[in-house]
Formats: sequence, structure tokens, C-alpha cells
Amino acid sequence: MNSKYSLGIDAGGTYTDAVLLRDSDEAIIGTSKALTSYPDPLEGIKKAIDGLEKTHLKSVRTVSVSTTLSTNSILEGTGFPVALVLIGNYDIIGELPTKYYIQVAGGHDFNGIETESVNIDSVKDFALAVKDKVSAFAVSSFFSVRNHEHELAVKEMIVQLTGLPVICGYELSQDLGAFERAVTAFLNAQLIPVTERFMHTMEDEIRSRGMDAKVFMLKCDGSVIGIQSALKKPIESIFSGPAGSLVGASFLANRDTCAVIDVGGTSTDISVIYDGVPEMSDSGAVVGGWKTRVKAIKMETSAMGGDSHIWVKGENIHFEPRRAIPLCRAAKLYPGFLEQLRTSPMPSKIRLGINYQPTKFYLRTGYEAIEISKEEEETLGAIKKEPTSTAEIFDRIKRYPSSGSLDSLMKKRLIQAIGFTPTDALHVLGEYTEWNIEASMTGADLLGSLAGMERHEFACHIKREFTKNMAANIVSFFLEGIPKQEIRKIFDIHSPAKFKVEVPIVLIGGPVAAFAQDLRDILDAEIILPSNYDVGNATGALAAKGIRRAEILIRPASMAAPEWEFLVFSEKGRNSFYNYQEALDYAVNLGEIMIIEYMKDAGLDSSHIRIDIKKDEIIPNGWKTPMETKLVVMGIGTLNAN
Repeated sequence: MNSKYSLGIDAGGTYTDAVLLRDSDEAIIGTSKALTSYPDPLEGIKKAIDGLEKTHLKSVRTVSVSTTLSTNSILEGTGFPVALVLIGNYDIIGELPTKYYIQVAGGHDFNGIETESVNIDSVKDFALAVKDKVSAFAVSSFFSVRNHEHELAVKEMIVQLTGLPVICGYELSQDLGAFERAVTAFLNAQLIPVTERFMHTMEDEIRSRGMDAKVFMLKCDGSVIGIQSALKKPIESIFSGPAGSLVGASFLANRDTCAVIDVGGTSTDISVIYDGVPEMSDSGAVVGGWKTRVKAIKMETSAMGGDSHIWVKGENIHFEPRRAIPLCRAAKLYPGFLEQLRTSPMPSKIRLGINYQPTKFYLRTGYEAIEISKEEEETLGAIKKEPTSTAEIFDRIKRYPSSGSLDSLMKKRLIQAIGFTPTDALHVLGEYTEWNIEASMTGADLLGSLAGMERHEFACHIKREFTKNMAANIVSFFLEGIPKQEIRKIFDIHSPAKFKVEVPIVLIGGPVAAFAQDLRDILDAEIILPSNYDVGNATGALAAKGIRRAEILIRPASMAAPEWEFLVFSEKGRNSFYNYQEALDYAVNLGEIMIIEYMKDAGLDSSHIRIDIKKDEIIPNGWKTPMETKLVVMGIGTLNAN
């Protein structure tokens, strides 16, 4: 009998990983890595799939994808133009994310009663005026989570008038906050065209390889969704990478409950999963500075990764949050770089600083320069597409560039830095040797001389500090409310006392093997380094289950007569009952139906669903029925391609 397989893909910030899983015993039988391609991740995905055994691909029945595409589109401002319709008299908090918007009369109160009829004519005029300038519309009405009839009326009218997609706030969130729902709807509408193109191209690529497979997408709450559902709500895929590492770590370590440390190039992410369900954040995901109402895993991110820049001044060693290309990788990418590093002059002690280091070089990225100063333009003109030192910039423009102009050019992503990183320190110690070891050793000699250390001592110091930071981050995650810097100080004290962490800690990410023992030495915890730890995110895309949370609220229609009528609020609308038990029975039944419908629509196996119902009641003294009942109905389903 022919085996069937599942394919997991994660297009991360640096690498795109692919994992092949045999369905019968859930064994990983193949992994592959390729550099992520920008701006379209498809080329990197193709190369990652090419690295797998081709004979197995035609027997793949499930493909699950995690991608940074949505996050990057928002962060880089490369989403499509969207018009925003705000219904109701509510405050606009700060600047809106689009110049195409209108605020009109309408909206409801907290019981879903209309406060003012919606001004549909104004919306009609607005839609006709902007329809040729935008690719989609987003609509958010005041208290639409209690009654969404105004959002639906506006949506129906705009679709008939323009034929463009329209996203309503209530479709994405049942949380209060009309402005945040408006931003969420806007960002989602902005992502629809780019996600549609990516997923259709992805499907074509899968079909061209002879795979007759269902395609799923990983969401930022650690669950998966079918491709058609994903296309309606692409914003739910933001930050799916960290969610993938959490679920993947749990699967690889065979622990339903564990904390995860995911060390990437740019950052280190901490998260936790209990009984197979990721712990969720109380607040919505924040992306590109915009607070959304998108449910995401609870995650602590520190700007400390394997590619964090390390610099020295006055014998003080600093970790810079900004990412740099490690010296070892630069020497592999640019053949003449090693000699350039060896012969580059040492900056004067006065000039030494974050952007002036004997190991710091700059590259042009190829991005087009927009709105830069004369000084920045001159500096940029002196930097080539090969590594360029500040001494070389001086030779070309007859002055040293200011640190501020170099900073500004990096922020605008017109140049990229090369420098010494924790990855280089591990190369010096022989604990991670993916690239050019000699370049890392040369860098450690140069910076070590400034810090009064020899190369091995310098590399050990970097590794030890990185490990202490990891330990402080995990402890800080569990000790909310205590300043992280205070926790970090504790790890500099030599003491027989240790922090005890009672959940296992699983390490995920390319270089983490080098830190496992050091972490065991300073924490009293079970530290797990699972097999295939370097492809945890892609594994998570496969191991994720379908998770659906439905929130339903029951309240008396009137506080003056709390036992006469009860209102049930859900994403399906607002319903009224004269008896509390009838309202409760309806709410429970509705929650279960919503879970089953979701699993079917998502392409998940609706015959194997676990449904849990949590009920919270507020019953004041003297009341016979609750003043408020909140039901959280959660269903967990499985991927099943058969």
C-alpha cells in the first residue's frame, strides 16, 4: 500500500523551510531549506520543495503553509489601496491608515438597538467617487458586535455598485472597539489581492508537481484554516511564524504543555502551549504600529537574534537590536570580503561607536531612494552593492559620513549592515559552522582587542550574555509585572540559587543547539532540544490543528426588568428570548453549530471534533438569573486529506 504524506512550508524572514511528514506514523522523512525570496516568497518556496525527495511529492495529500507575506505587506506598506467607511459618531484615534475614508451617521447601542439610521446616500456618493482608486472597501459600525445590520446594508450596496470586495468589522472580531475593528477590516481588505495572488500561485505550483492535495494556511493563533477561508481573512495569518514554532516545538518534543524559545536571525520569541492549545494574548495583535482585534498567541519578543549586531566601545560590549549580515556569511557571499576585513583600518577611538567599528561594513540594498537629504544622497552614492567600509566612503566623498545619516539610510532600508554577531561567536567556538569560520575569527580578534580579550574569551563572553538574555526572557514571560531589566540583573549574580521553571522549555531555531547546555546550567528546568529543531516552524504548519473559538453573550434586555427578556449576541446576529433557559440552550446549540460549520468550511475533518464550553456568569445579590453570561465555545479539529 502506498504511503501518504503531508508537506509543511514556512517562508520565514531569512530561510524558507519545507518538511515532509509520513501520515501513517507522523514521522518526518525529509527536510529542506532555501533562502527566502523577496518580495515574492514563491521562488524560495520552489527551491525548498526542490530539496525534498521527488518520488514522495505525488503522494502528498495535505500542504500547510506559514508565511510572512501578510506581515511584510503591512510593515512595508505594499498592500493595495483601500477605502474605509466608518458608521457612527465614535472617536478616530490618531491618523487613519488611508486617505480614502468617510464617517457617516448610524450605529447601535450596547443592546444592539439602532441609535440613528445609517446615511446610505452619503456612502453611495463616496463609493462612486473612489471606486476607481481603490481595490477594496472596509466597513466598521459602532457596536456592530451587538448588531451588524448597518455594516451589512453598506456592504450589499457597495458590492452592487462597484463589484469590489467589502470587508466588515464584525466578520473579523467580536471584541468591542469600533476604531480597532475599522483598522482590522482595513488591513484585511488591503491584504486580499496580495494573498489571493500568492495562494493561487501556490496552488498552481502544487498542482504542477502532481500533488492532489488540500491546501491550508497557518493562522497567528496557532491553528490552520483552509485556503478558501484564508482568502477571506488573510490578516489572520500575520505572525503565523511564531505560532508555527510553538505548535511545531510541541509536536517535535512530544509535549502537549511546554514553553518555547525560538531563536531567529532578528529576534527571540517566547510563547507557551497548555494541553495542546496555545495561550492567547488578551489584546489584539499589533502590526506596523496598528492595534488590531486579531486574536494571536501570547508572545514575548526581544530584539535579540543570531544576527544581532555586536559592537565595542571603551571595553564595553553592546548588543544592538538591529540585524546585521554576520561576517561569516558575508565572506561566503562576497569572495573578496575576508581580505577586506583583514586590511580595513581601525577607526579612531574618538570615532568608535555603533556605526564605526573595525568589523562594520555597508551594502546598498537596491531599494529606490525616496525623500533623502543631500548628505544621505552623497553617502548612499559612495556605498556599492559590495561591502563598503567607512574608510572607503571617506576616500570617495572626502569626509566620514555622520552616524545619523548611516542610521537613517538603514531605517529607510537603502543600505544594510555587515557586522560581528552571535552567529560569528558560535563560529569562533566551533559550535555552529555553517559559513566562513576565518571571517568570524578575524572579527573576534579585532573586537576582542578593543575589549581587552583574546578571540576565544570574547566569543565565550558573547555566548554567555546571549544565554543569560534567553533565561531572563523566559523568566520574565512567566513573571508578568516585574521589570525585565531587574530579572536580567539576577543572572549576573553568582549564587547557588536558581530559577525553577515547571513547564518543559523547548528550543527551536538554527543555532539553538549551542545554547542548550548553558541554559541548563543557569535554569532549573527541563530543557529539550528536539530532532529537527531547525525546521520547527514548517513542522508547526503541519502539526497545527483547526481551532475555533466562538464567544456568545447573554444579557437582560432591560436592567429595570431583568427577568422579562434576554438578548443573545453572537457573530450570527442578535436574538431575543423571554426565558433565560431558552436563551442559554440556544446559545450552546448555536456555538456547537458554528464550530462544526467552521470545520467543514475550512476543509478540516468535521467528524473528529472536540468541543469544550466555558461559562462565566455575573449574578448580583438578589438576582434570580445572571446579569451577564459569557459562553466561550472552543472546538478542535484535525487535518484530514482523506
